Amino acid sequence: MKVSVIGAGNVGATAVQRLAELDIADVTMVDIVEGMPQGKALDISQAAPIMGYDVDVTGTNDYADIEGSDIVVVTAGIARKPGMDRDDLLATNIKITQQVCNNIENYTPDSIIMTVTNPLDIITYAAAKCTNLERGKVFGMSGLLDSSRFESFIAKEIGCSMKDVSAMVLGGHGNSMVPLPDHATVSGMPLPEIMDREDIDRIVERTINAGAEIVGHLKTGSAFYAPSAAIASMVESVLLDKKRIVPASAYLDGEYGYRDICLGVPVKLGKKGVEEIIELELKAEQKDALDRSAEAVRSSISKI
Repeated sequence: MKVSVIGAGNVGATAVQRLAELDIADVTMVDIVEGMPQGKALDISQAAPIMGYDVDVTGTNDYADIEGSDIVVVTAGIARKPGMDRDDLLATNIKITQQVCNNIENYTPDSIIMTVTNPLDIITYAAAKCTNLERGKVFGMSGLLDSSRFESFIAKEIGCSMKDVSAMVLGGHGNSMVPLPDHATVSGMPLPEIMDREDIDRIVERTINAGAEIVGHLKTGSAFYAPSAAIASMVESVLLDKKRIVPASAYLDGEYGYRDICLGVPVKLGKKGVEEIIELELKAEQKDALDRSAEAVRSSISKI
């Protein structure tokens, strides 16, 4: 099997490293900067004898080398800086996405596409429209990352193992995202039964601002360790047909009452990409929050 990652920045290169360590597919990393994907791929390859993987990792500036990919991960684009929100990236990253999609259509038109570039839901929508692939074959990474951040904050607050926490975040990957504390559990126990509402609200707010918190610390970049972990997990579910249920940005055609929009919802990920969209029973206030999130995404879509 083969995975291609477009973009050799922090997110792309770290995703390539994590994918190589899974040892399930050859990985090609593409970037327009001459020498950067080649050097990083060579570095990752030289770790193989130590880490014990045998897949081929290559770097290139030529999109022709993505031919035959089972899945293409799009990380190319400019990153956030302090004071920016994800929508500030829209104009530049839409142009980059169009160029990337044209090359995917030229060299590996049957591949599944997973978008990572921000603003993610709008970029996912643009990729779906640019390629005209069946809707399950284009999806965005965001929800699993947001949910992982939510879970990590819950585990630290309670002082329990990260493995015992399960949580979900829906909606757009931005300030309008919708964490669902009523659907979160700690070793099967509902979160509202073991944590005060005030503490839950504080963690929800931190989850919504988690990306900006990291940008504020880094000053010159944005998160890449957790995003790359989400990328690798989702790619693995597709390549190995694991049928994992994860939140992802998917194209909706009536689900949750929305049409012609990409939004974070629970999906089943398998060899065909998004094989099923799962509709949760939401409380009125949760549905209202999701409606607001969808409207925010739709407003940004209207700009393209």
